[in-house]
Amino acid sequence: MRTSKAPARLSTVLYASAFVVATCGLVYELVAGALASYLLGDSILWFSLIIGTYLSAMGVGSYLSRFIERNLLARFVEIEVAVALVGGFEAPLLFGAFARGVAFEALLFATVGLIGVLVGLELPLLMRVLERDGTLKDLVARVLFLDYIGALVASVAFPLVLLPAMGLLRTSLAFGLINAAVAGWTLLLFEAPRPVKVRLGVMTGAALALLLGAFAMAGKYEKSLDTLLYADPVVWATRTPYQRIAITRGGQDTRLFLDGALQFSTMDEYRYHESLVHPAMVSVPAARRVLVLGGGDGLAVREILRHAEVEAVVLVDLDPVVTGLFTEREELAALNRGALSDPRVQVVNGDALPWLRTYAGAPFDVAIIDFPDPNDYGLGKLYTTHFYRQLAAVMAPHGTIGMQATSPLFSPEAYWCIVRTIQSEGYAARPYHTYVPAFGEWGFVLATVPGHPNPTPRMRAFPDGLRYLDDNALAASFSFPRDMVRPDGPINRLDNQVLVRLYALDWRSMQSFAH
Repeated sequence: MRTSKAPARLSTVLYASAFVVATCGLVYELVAGALASYLLGDSILWFSLIIGTYLSAMGVGSYLSRFIERNLLARFVEIEVAVALVGGFEAPLLFGAFARGVAFEALLFATVGLIGVLVGLELPLLMRVLERDGTLKDLVARVLFLDYIGALVASVAFPLVLLPAMGLLRTSLAFGLINAAVAGWTLLLFEAPRPVKVRLGVMTGAALALLLGAFAMAGKYEKSLDTLLYADPVVWATRTPYQRIAITRGGQDTRLFLDGALQFSTMDEYRYHESLVHPAMVSVPAARRVLVLGGGDGLAVREILRHAEVEAVVLVDLDPVVTGLFTEREELAALNRGALSDPRVQVVNGDALPWLRTYAGAPFDVAIIDFPDPNDYGLGKLYTTHFYRQLAAVMAPHGTIGMQATSPLFSPEAYWCIVRTIQSEGYAARPYHTYVPAFGEWGFVLATVPGHPNPTPRMRAFPDGLRYLDDNALAASFSFPRDMVRPDGPINRLDNQVLVRLYALDWRSMQSFAH
């Protein structure tokens, strides 16, 4: 087989292919890592395992390339088609496996490993084809330069452009199409016997057709997955740079899910939010300035505004899409009674920890903390000693905190780790719990800032209109049965993030017990 009737042009295309191959390979790796962290939590663990698997598989592929001795460009086209199909269908395949409960972890590592082997085969073959194009040192320098630059482009584009604009499914399929296009333009520029060209052309064309069809059907596929992931019909869903948001509705029940995790059900959210907000609010003589961290749905703010003495509420939530939804969409704003549009409420979209570090305004009488559970290290940092130290700096001397702290029944090690951590920073903390049917037994912490005595959860009356919380319910909530109590254990610090591991172990144990 002759390599080309236009060697200079082919060389240019192959150098460009080295850049594209590197970009696509890293995108597939990032898709796998993001998908695993969304579905399984603990992003550092999964990204670490996926990166290690991918790089070691690339090494295997590079070694195997030594056994390919003839028809190098034809083999390169075949490998590109294989990468296009495996990488392109990576996200649809893995999402489908998770939704159907089919060996997700095994399929994840098999897919990542196969992509790594195929990508590891590509660059050595390109270098061998290009050997006639200059000295070895120039060849290696050029190809590796393009490889590393491609990796940089992928790492920047993935979180800033690709994920917010297309989501994981379409990103995976789009880069499969790019790999198939590399196979196509390589095929056009080298000479080979007609049967070989026809065979490779059919393979490439079929791959492009499959990927184009899948890309066109991605929206319908996402909806079909939603029917498997959620019990009720999905009425609205989107992907933001921070998370996947889904809102479902079944009868009178509206539910919010972030990355597949339930945030509230309208059938019983009043139990959760009344328990979160009012013990702290009635523990101070007058809560005029209130800070809310998390809680972008505005339901906690709704409860805060029941207290007539409130003059200002600052809500800090990471995702502007969430706060926008619950401000602008009439049916969702109705759930919080228009709380986020109240003139007393200021909405700040940003990460809570940097915001606390830079805040220079008047101190707060009460802080309500409504973060998602600490299922990854980005969230785990918001439950550390460092975070509580920063929080104390923005509170008034009598400042009181009410915070959600996961389930003391389903995740007792994590719950009591949170209690010990805030106590280690000098807060006087009183743990309490409430039964919320959508969640089960749920835990909270009532705390006062360092130097202030134990919180007195009944300095003044509850506001009118509460559906769940009263004196009897509050008194009962401070009593824990033996199977929920874990008095000893570690403290969650920024440099160890032990809470994330405890949370994962607790829920894994609970799932094993359930099965």
